[in-house]
Amino acid sequence: MDKNSSRASDNNSCTKEAGRKSMTKRFTNRLINETSPYLLQHAHNPVDWFAWGNEALSKAVNENKVILVSIGYSACHWCHVMERESFEEASIAAVMNRHFVNIKIDREERPDLDHIYMDAVQAISGSGGWPLNVFLTPEGKPFFGGTYFPPVKAFNRPSWIDVLQGIAQSWQDKRHEILSQAENLTAHLQSANSIAQTIPFTPGVGEAPFVNATHCEEMFSAVMKTADKEWGGFGNAPKFPQTFTIKYLLQYYYFTGNPEAKQQALLSIDNMLNGGIYDHIAGGLARYSTDREWLAPHFEKMLYDNALLVNVLCDALQLTGNQQYEKAIRKTLSFLLNELRDREDGFYAALDADSEGEEGKFYVWQQKEITEILGEDASLFCAFFDVSEEGNWEGKNILRVLIPADTFVARNAIDKEQFIQTIETCLSKLSIERSKRVKPGLDDKILLGWNALLLNAIARAAIVLQEEQYLRLAERNAHFLVSRFATETMANGLFHTYKGGVARYPAFLDDYAYLIAALLQLYKAGFDEYWLTKALDYCNFVIENFSDEEKVFFYFTGKSQQDVIVRKKEIYDGATPSGNAVMAENLYLLSVLFEKTALKERADHMLATLLPTIIKHPGSFGVWSSVLIQQVAGINEVAVVGNDYKKLAEAIQANFIPNMVIMGSAHASDAFPMLRAKPLTAETSIYLCKNYSCLEPVLDVDSIINQISQTNKITR
Repeated sequence: MDKNSSRASDNNSCTKEAGRKSMTKRFTNRLINETSPYLLQHAHNPVDWFAWGNEALSKAVNENKVILVSIGYSACHWCHVMERESFEEASIAAVMNRHFVNIKIDREERPDLDHIYMDAVQAISGSGGWPLNVFLTPEGKPFFGGTYFPPVKAFNRPSWIDVLQGIAQSWQDKRHEILSQAENLTAHLQSANSIAQTIPFTPGVGEAPFVNATHCEEMFSAVMKTADKEWGGFGNAPKFPQTFTIKYLLQYYYFTGNPEAKQQALLSIDNMLNGGIYDHIAGGLARYSTDREWLAPHFEKMLYDNALLVNVLCDALQLTGNQQYEKAIRKTLSFLLNELRDREDGFYAALDADSEGEEGKFYVWQQKEITEILGEDASLFCAFFDVSEEGNWEGKNILRVLIPADTFVARNAIDKEQFIQTIETCLSKLSIERSKRVKPGLDDKILLGWNALLLNAIARAAIVLQEEQYLRLAERNAHFLVSRFATETMANGLFHTYKGGVARYPAFLDDYAYLIAALLQLYKAGFDEYWLTKALDYCNFVIENFSDEEKVFFYFTGKSQQDVIVRKKEIYDGATPSGNAVMAENLYLLSVLFEKTALKERADHMLATLLPTIIKHPGSFGVWSSVLIQQVAGINEVAVVGNDYKKLAEAIQANFIPNMVIMGSAHASDAFPMLRAKPLTAETSIYLCKNYSCLEPVLDVDSIINQISQTNKITR
């Protein structure tokens, strides 16, 4: 549901659950044959649901019926509410079946369709969210839509039945107006998809000569205007993690030494980890906070949020050495391994926000419960985690830390080690008790792009923590992705989703972009050159199949996909990174690794085209911002050659150097330019090249770090 909506009442949940069970015996629709948990949740609605495909689209054309597309996802609380209130109601379903061809879409299976129709609804109403309900002409062109509609008029929203009847009547009486509106809206979607060239671009030598330190400073100033300097994060409630912006601030601090950037980044991380948005018992981050204090989350736990959290925590740990960040990395990965790992070493998509029909029920506590479980330790625990008899959220308690542990023990004159041990024991006891509750629903589909984000994070954790078990896990996950998602018909072609041994739907730009980035990260963790060649293969596939007509940006869908009315180009970050931004960074890195100038020139062209927009709106272009600042600083090309290359390369990578490409090998190699003509000597040598010039090799880590630091600061 969109962020402006009020919380709906649900006083008859028991009755509705009983109704759901009885309907299971009476109704079964076409969704029973699907694999998506979200679609299967609707398989026993009395609505005659179709999945998106030729059967439904042909039926709409043949019968000249309006298409109703309803989009959501398994972990969506308000999707469940609308299902209970409307889609399970036989009288409402009868109207839907009589007048419409009804299509259910899992937005995570078909993000391409979700992007198109979300844009349409936002153009119509000015806002969007899920559930997303949009009406299309038989040709698939949108003309009306919205998000959550109540069963009766409420919250300044018309009732769902009124909407249905109004659309049906208009299709009968004012069809020409609807068709005209649909044409205009589709034309708007097409025109909004263009990206204008704002800066003349000419390919040439040099590290992105069109960007400079002033641009980085302007982006920093724009970010700080939105910063919440009390609670961390950016903007007002609802608050999303915005890890891309945090990563930019950490990099800005590294390159400029500006303490304000570091302070805001760490304030944001610390308050998220202390807040209710983070699960203090089992680990794992919820999707967003409904308030600016990070107290009350929207309780669903998504794979991608936790992958992105681990990645930014690795940055923070390297910059600060704060062991609380290492603890959070390990705890978050433990949550993912325990709750979302598939037996094939893939990872599931999400945990639901709801259990037993109630949002957050699995996670919240009454003080009385905690007192009974923890006994004499309850008073200390409740004081530390803001637990009270009246509760801190809707009469219940969400665990959160308001006073940092060091301050808490000092105020209460407690031994710190004993305090930490007591808290861990208490959390373990609560974990055992919580495991007896009904767990939130599991969305057990495996998505390529989200797994690739996690692969990147696990590989990064393996580097930062120098943890062999994480490297082996990353390697198993990578082999799973490149094998199980592979198509049989196209070399290097991939599918988007996998479940029960079956891969489906052609992969999208994000899938490829994230996987390429993850394989480049995996190479740095283990120095297996196979992953570099796979990354280049997938990059070439993307260039061939996703490039726009100007061969600058990339479409979200491949050129062979025919069932969308618009091939969109996504350039801004949402909850996940922009595929185009990640591809720009991939192009830069691969251009260095394989000495392919054309890849760098294309990335330069992408960055130059978007430069004014990135500078003005860095919060929406966080990944681009990091790409930009790295180009201003220049890329450090580090080659470690000799028998001890792994040991030395690991020591180099223990340092936070975001603008570094590193290769390691026991010997020189003509297959990779960075390893070419590097003579093998008695001692392992470390080579640094930057801005088309190379320095004399050194033999120890301190020397190479010193060489890098001499040219790595950005000044105006």
